[in-house]
Amino acid sequence: MTKLNEYLDHAVLVPKMTQQEAAEWIQSGIAYKVKTVCVRPCDIDLAVKLCKETKTGVSCVLGFPHGCICTESKAAEAELYCRKGVAEIDMVANYGWIRSGLWDEVRADIKAVVDTAHKHGVGVKVIFETSQLTLEEVAKTTELSIEAGADFVKTSTGFNGEGATEEVVDCMLKAAAGRINVKPSGGIRDAQRAQLFVDKGAARLGVNGSSTPAICCGQTTDAQGEY
Repeated sequence: MTKLNEYLDHAVLVPKMTQQEAAEWIQSGIAYKVKTVCVRPCDIDLAVKLCKETKTGVSCVLGFPHGCICTESKAAEAELYCRKGVAEIDMVANYGWIRSGLWDEVRADIKAVVDTAHKHGVGVKVIFETSQLTLEEVAKTTELSIEAGADFVKTSTGFNGEGATEEVVDCMLKAAAGRINVKPSGGIRDAQRAQLFVDKGAARLGVNGSSTPAICCGQTTDAQGEY
């Protein structure tokens, strides 16, 4: 049977969280031995401290949740987060540029973060916010992410529209053709749906931290936020 916990990026991203709540959610992810806890940038230091000498790594979001900050700012963020000790970065692509067909700019935006992160041995996932895009735009941005050297393509922030759908994940997987990993995220709240995406070929799953118990051992979930 698949060990679903090993696929999970356990999101600790609810904006209103207190530091105590963030710490509790991070500790929950550690207890379930998830792949990473995916935290707000302000919680990187806390997460690195709590995850030290555990089976759980630290990932963080960048340019979150809209992706429309300057490319230079994204690269600077990446440098800072790498120096703080994250293992992976989940960056939001500029999906306004994607919708505008500014493909060179989209590629350069992703590559700036990838080049910075890879200097530190840090992986990069590119969030598309697929609820705002056509399937053609999803396929094109998957190709651009491959060209930019990213490690994963990811469906959603979980904070804007519909999360991972079978249609869009299938589109990503087809466009990826084994050349880049695919991470469905958003709306994955139980083991059945998690397993569905793993069976399709997803290499990682983005889930709200409150859904981790339900996915790992069938407990009832009470998800907060949209993730």
